[in-house]
Amino acid sequence: MKSKFTSFIMIIIIILILGVIGIFGMMIFGEIKSIETDIIPEDFQTVISDIQDTVDKNIETPKVIENPLDSIEDSNTRRNVDYSNVTVNKYFYNQLDSNSQTIYKAFESNKENMKSGNYKIELGDSFTSVLNKDNGQDELGKIYQSAFEAYNYDNPEVFYLNPNKMYLNIETTTSISGKKYNVYISSGSQGNYFSDDFSSKAQVESSVSQVEQIKNQIISKKTGNTYQDIKMVHDYLVDNLEYDTSISRPNIYNIYGALVNKTCVCEGYARSFKYLMDELKIPCVMIMGEGTNSNGQTENHAWNYVQLSGKWYAIDATWDDPVVYGGGRVTNESKYKYFLKGSSSFNQDHIPNGQFTPNGKVFNYPTISSVDYN
Repeated sequence: MKSKFTSFIMIIIIILILGVIGIFGMMIFGEIKSIETDIIPEDFQTVISDIQDTVDKNIETPKVIENPLDSIEDSNTRRNVDYSNVTVNKYFYNQLDSNSQTIYKAFESNKENMKSGNYKIELGDSFTSVLNKDNGQDELGKIYQSAFEAYNYDNPEVFYLNPNKMYLNIETTTSISGKKYNVYISSGSQGNYFSDDFSSKAQVESSVSQVEQIKNQIISKKTGNTYQDIKMVHDYLVDNLEYDTSISRPNIYNIYGALVNKTCVCEGYARSFKYLMDELKIPCVMIMGEGTNSNGQTENHAWNYVQLSGKWYAIDATWDDPVVYGGGRVTNESKYKYFLKGSSSFNQDHIPNGQFTPNGKVFNYPTISSVDYN
């Protein structure tokens, strides 16, 4: 009897041990909890916005949601994403840290894909070390913000994107060995991440084609002489664009409004000048800041710095194209008042600001020559 009782006890103990081992094994090899987070850092507006709405001001960081993953397999299949082979050498990109550069490269590598308006941009597990920190989501939000700001001002040709509709998603999978993160950018519940003036891939591709046709017409007149080519682009913008005083027409902040519709505000002039300089392989940067106009009013403004003969000079095509009421033409004195200027003259009424958004990264601009170009 005692032997049977002992055997019974031993069987119970063995069953318990096997049960514990089974549970432990599941904890080691199986994911315990998986959630998806769509980061919502604080919304932000660009510093360069003003009461006249002459500069694009509505850039916001992505929003955050939590949902269970469809399956553990989904959480494991999208982790190995590598953009290290993507080469970028652009002005604001070169000022980013390695984390922001990764997101910038993801945009650059998916430029064609983003024309669909809802392509999911995979970032994989690149930000695990960041997200493991106590304030990891906030830090990733700032990393994303800096990346998109740099991408936005380096690449005027992506005029159809609206960063407010882009969502930075974090899939978090927790196991006994720790947390794993899969990050991607999507349009979330918006349907697409186009600006309000675009609604389909076909429309975007048609608009890009229109812009490129005009670009090719302009670039076909290049001489190969840097000074003459800078002047040619400057003169084209001044002679063909009209400043939109209504601040109500579509695409007035981008190169489509400027080059196709021929109507824009200062940001449209500045983006178009950079776009055309990039095509001519002439170093050029878009500048944001404040300008004090002839009436003594200070307003937020956009212009350009361009490199010529190893030095940087300022150009403000907008102010070289003043609104002339009652007809008439712009005199040469007015047309070239802000053409290839040095800091001693240009900075009397222009103050650059490299912080595009409140609490955002402060970018550096080139140091321009102290004297005007002769």
